[in-house]
This record gives sequence, C-alpha cells and structure tokens, in this order.
Amino acid sequence: MGADPAARRLEHLLERYGLGARQRRQLDGLLSLLANDRHAPTSVRTPERAVDAHIADSLVALELETLRAAESIADLGSGAGFPGLPLAIALEGSAVHLVESVARKCVFLERAIGELGLENARVVRGRAEEWSAGQGRNDVATARAVGPQPVVVEYAAPLLRTGGVLVDWRAGRAREQEQRGARAAAQVGMRPAEVRRVQPFVGARERHLHLYLKVTPTPAWLPRRPGAAVKRPLGTAPRPGAERVPARERASELLSPPDGVGGPSDRGRR
Repeated sequence: MGADPAARRLEHLLERYGLGARQRRQLDGLLSLLANDRHAPTSVRTPERAVDAHIADSLVALELETLRAAESIADLGSGAGFPGLPLAIALEGSAVHLVESVARKCVFLERAIGELGLENARVVRGRAEEWSAGQGRNDVATARAVGPQPVVVEYAAPLLRTGGVLVDWRAGRAREQEQRGARAAAQVGMRPAEVRRVQPFVGARERHLHLYLKVTPTPAWLPRRPGAAVKRPLGTAPRPGAERVPARERASELLSPPDGVGGPSDRGRR
C-alpha cells in the first residue's frame, strides 16, 4: 500500500492497539481482498474508505477489556467479516466464529480466512438461532449493522455463557430503541451494562458500543424459530397479563415471546 493515506491510517491503528508486523500484513491483505474481489459483500471496498469504515470501526472494540480477554467470540451476521475478521487478526488467542446465513457471504469469509492465514477464525454457516453447538459457549457476541437492538439481544442471549457480554455497534443514541433493547434484555436473561461513546477514526461522530451483560441462564423458550425475532420482536411495552410465557407453550416449544407483540424492523448498512 506504500505511503498512501490508507497505509498511514493503518499504521496509526497498529500503534493505537499495539499490533505487530504479522497483523499489519493480515490487515493489509484484508484491505487488498476487499478492493480486488468483486464478490466482496460490501459497498465500501477501496482501501481509503475501508480502513476507516471497516478496519478502524471494528478494532475500536479493543478498548473494551472484556473483549480483549474473551476466549470465544461469536460475530453475529458477519456479512463481509466486520468486526469479526479484524478482531480475529488482533486477538490471536481468541476463537472467533463468523455466524452468517447467506451462502455467497460465507464463500467470501472462507476465502478471506484462507488467504489471510487465520487459524483462530471459522465460518458458522447458518442463522444464529440454529447454531446449537454455540449455545452457552461464548464470552462475547458482537453485532454490527445487524438489526434493531431487541432483535440483536435475542440473537445473542442463547449463544453467551452466563457472565458473557454482547457488544452492539450503533451510531447516534435512540432513546426508544434503547428502551426496547432493555426490555428485551430483561426477557432473555440479560441487562444493559454500558453505552460507550467511541471515536474509531478522525472525524467519526456519534459512534457507540452498547454492552449487554448476560446475568441469568437462557430462558427455556429460546432460541425461537428462525425469523421470529424480526417478525415478533421483543421489547415492546407488555400488555396486561402477557408478561409470562404460558406453561403449555413452554412445554410444546411454540416459542412465543413473553410480550407477544410485533413492531417495525430496521436494517443497518453493511
């Protein structure tokens, strides 16, 4: 990459997070892969843009001690591999699982892992709700541009061990969204722990990492069927008498959410 602006910004990131020569080569390789692979599943592909929008925005989570100490990380809806791939590069002692259900994105992720020589990352092909082998086994779940907070919280809860943490990337603060996220968290054994404002690169504004702590075991009615979290999101104001899942539904695993109400969904950018 020479001494161009992207290279200089990458060098700054290496110094900021204490990364070495091997990680420099891998991050450089990831930027080159994005730029040269026309099948890369992101619209941000040039090194000049990707070093900030993807690499810096992913690595900013290294400011969190709980993430730096994680032995197992689940990157939900990994897409083009952010934040999962940069975190796998930075945290060589952590096992990073890139959870992705779209086949063409999985192909790209597998290629990236191979070309970058990442021995601590693997692709989980499927939806978060279907990854039974990962349930209760992860110290941290990450989510960037995956969906509304109640949906992300529900995806993460079954995959985290008790005491584990969800790190959810968001832009500006949205009070209603955060309230819904908090209510959803209470329903799935989690609670909001912190909202940390971060600046991943110069000029970045309104960037926040939302942390949710898993405080109790996963409820028996989770995970719900694929798609239910989006179609019937948790976190809306409960109706009188609807705070609990009926015992007969738990027994038959109909997996209805405690509030049983719907609401609009939104999608972030990749």
